Amino acid sequence: MVNRVLNQWQVEDPVFWESRGRAIANRNLWLSILALLLSFAVWMVWSVVVVNLPNIGFRFSTDELFWLAALPALCGATLRMFYAFMVPLFGGRRWTAISTAALLLPTLGIGLAVQDPATPYSTFVLLALLCGLGGGNFASSMANINFFFPKAQKGLALGLNAGLGNLGVSVVQFVVPLIITVDIFGSLGGPPQSWVHFSENKNLWLQNAGYIWAPLLVLAALGAWFGMNDLSSARAPIAEQTLIFRDKHCWLMSWLYLGSFGSFIGYAAGFPLLIKSQFPAVDALAYAFLGPLVGALIRPVGGWISDQLGGANVTLWNFIAMVAAVLGVLYFLPSGTSGGNFYGFLAMFVLLFAMSGIGNGSTFHMIPLTFLTHHQRQARDKGPLAQERAIMHANREAAVVMGFASAVGAYGGFFIPRSFGSSIAQSGGPELALYGFILFYLSCIGVTWWFYQRRNAPMPC
Repeated sequence: MVNRVLNQWQVEDPVFWESRGRAIANRNLWLSILALLLSFAVWMVWSVVVVNLPNIGFRFSTDELFWLAALPALCGATLRMFYAFMVPLFGGRRWTAISTAALLLPTLGIGLAVQDPATPYSTFVLLALLCGLGGGNFASSMANINFFFPKAQKGLALGLNAGLGNLGVSVVQFVVPLIITVDIFGSLGGPPQSWVHFSENKNLWLQNAGYIWAPLLVLAALGAWFGMNDLSSARAPIAEQTLIFRDKHCWLMSWLYLGSFGSFIGYAAGFPLLIKSQFPAVDALAYAFLGPLVGALIRPVGGWISDQLGGANVTLWNFIAMVAAVLGVLYFLPSGTSGGNFYGFLAMFVLLFAMSGIGNGSTFHMIPLTFLTHHQRQARDKGPLAQERAIMHANREAAVVMGFASAVGAYGGFFIPRSFGSSIAQSGGPELALYGFILFYLSCIGVTWWFYQRRNAPMPC
């Protein structure tokens, strides 16, 4: 039986870490990764479902479909504001289990709604918002894992949790197009929907896009409840946690994370529809999963490189590369009489996803080190007890900031698809949105250099 509440947790003590801490931390990490991967899959399932709704008789406009792709991110980002405080209030084990089980609501709801072509648009809006519950889980998951690992290993641990969790985006975009063509659940799942594809009648079981996650969510919730731990040292009242919003670094790091994770989740939500709108002859779902796959897998590398080279150095050059990648996307888009170059367009977007993944790891590497440096400066020459308290306060503050920054970053999942939709509606193409993204990345370069990367920066990290 796992000891569910741990009252002694001293991961900066090498003896404790090697004898007991490492095994416990790794168990919590891998159970957290499973729950987070499924959370991302549910959060982003609409990026695939919306592409198939017109095929089975739902007559929604392109702009309405972009809304459905964007709403889960809007809800998820807002929920992260609250989820960031849940671990210190309720404990990581309890909250992971409860928040994972709650995802059964939208998954089962999608399975029922897509089977009836008369289902109103408002129902789909509600289900899209409920999928935002999966996005909220990231804030509490990252805050929780931050407590379990020592300073020297936070970058890799947080990178693994987030990167393999982010992999849920690619998993859903790869798995759903396959499983909706197969009668997995038989009579329990319901009848297929008819689809005419190039004059050929085909059957789709779009309900599988929701139902397939239900049994996995049950297993993940049970695994979290019985296999994870709550840390008594992570407990903190709301009033103490909210003090962090007075610190400018909370807001600066949130801005940078909007540039990295906001790009990852926003492009993931809008990429399939963007392909379909700009290259209609291309099967969007055959390629859409590639970008999120690369971005998710490379995120732990971003954390690991930051452990070696410094998070600010990696973040700065990463945003420079993202500017170059957006310019590449603009170059390969269709324009005038030119049909564009899809494979060049795809390559530039895969590069964008890769850079956003590295930036995700490097910015989340910067957050705990920023607050640890701040508190250790204040505790300098005050003895071992003061240093121990400095580490405890730094971990608590970093956990809240990571949750809050993840909330701000998740709004990119709303603004990017909406920017694409608005740009296409106003000008016929996504160019206006892409130029806006370049300006934003330039601001991220300036913030990173001035506050964290230049010589004599206020908070080098």
